[in-house]
Amino acid sequence: MHHGTTPSAFTRLNVGSAALLGIRPDAYAGLPGLAPPYLDDDRYRTPAATNVRLWELMVAHTPWPAVAELMADRSHLGRLGVWDYLLTSAPTPLDGIRDAVHHLAAAADAGTEALTITDDGQHITLSHLNTAELTYEAASAIRSYALGLLRRRIGEAAGRPIVPVRVTLAAEAPRRHGALTGLYGTRAVDFESAADSITFRAADLRRPAPHAQPGLSELLRRHAEQALATAVPLHTWIDLFRAALRTALEQDGDVPTLASTSRRLSVGSRTLQRRLEEHGTSWRAELDAARRAHVTRLLTATDLTLDAIAARNGYADARTLRRAVRRWTGRTPSALRKGAAG
Repeated sequence: MHHGTTPSAFTRLNVGSAALLGIRPDAYAGLPGLAPPYLDDDRYRTPAATNVRLWELMVAHTPWPAVAELMADRSHLGRLGVWDYLLTSAPTPLDGIRDAVHHLAAAADAGTEALTITDDGQHITLSHLNTAELTYEAASAIRSYALGLLRRRIGEAAGRPIVPVRVTLAAEAPRRHGALTGLYGTRAVDFESAADSITFRAADLRRPAPHAQPGLSELLRRHAEQALATAVPLHTWIDLFRAALRTALEQDGDVPTLASTSRRLSVGSRTLQRRLEEHGTSWRAELDAARRAHVTRLLTATDLTLDAIAARNGYADARTLRRAVRRWTGRTPSALRKGAAG
């Protein structure tokens, strides 16, 4: 689900880490999805390419093991939203891992990342796969971070540090291993391996979690599924543009204008119109579509009067709104509202 995008929470973590490493904001400020209306709103999912570029900037500045360790250190419980709690609130750490694997899209781009579980009875191995187009250093950092993050969350679920039996990395051995030893809590790290994986004693992962609460995992699963169902993926520029219109109408309570939307997207009005033409659409058509969606939602999901809905969408009065609704749907606002209620 939502392939090609990652949650804004993960992107915020990447931006914050890049800043801590001293990377100038102008090196990444123009990347899609980093404008505050999207970055600060958990409904939006940032283009995966934006996150890839942030990792590339970080490893160009700092050795990849240190980047992986920094990211793990900054990934405090809850930073990745519901996914963190799926992993740490289940009856056993293994149950939490299974939930986290199933709902990986809540924390990452499930189109390029995957987690697998191998259980031989005595040991349980978690393997991480990332097929995104990455530089060697960025790939090494991301894969190492993913395994380190799993180890930390498993320890939080268990209520005590869990030391892995072994870790395997596809990367070549770096000159210094200190960051990786801290990340995994062990020196048992094999490099130039066929896969990136972390292995634990099965008994450690099957032991009941001390903070598990009956029914909580099911509640968290439903929450994760609802969040994914209502997420707004930002794949392309036109996605960003349409999200800006929705935000202005739904959250800001303003009727977007060409000038205000251009400012929100940090482009000139003429550039905005030209890009819309390149996508086979126009400002008038897009504003009309955004208004239609917003008016329909207000009519079918709220008890607001027609005058109030008209005002929120820039119509002169209820009569003008009625004409617009009839043009869109062939029905009157009252008929549309009754149809939704019935």
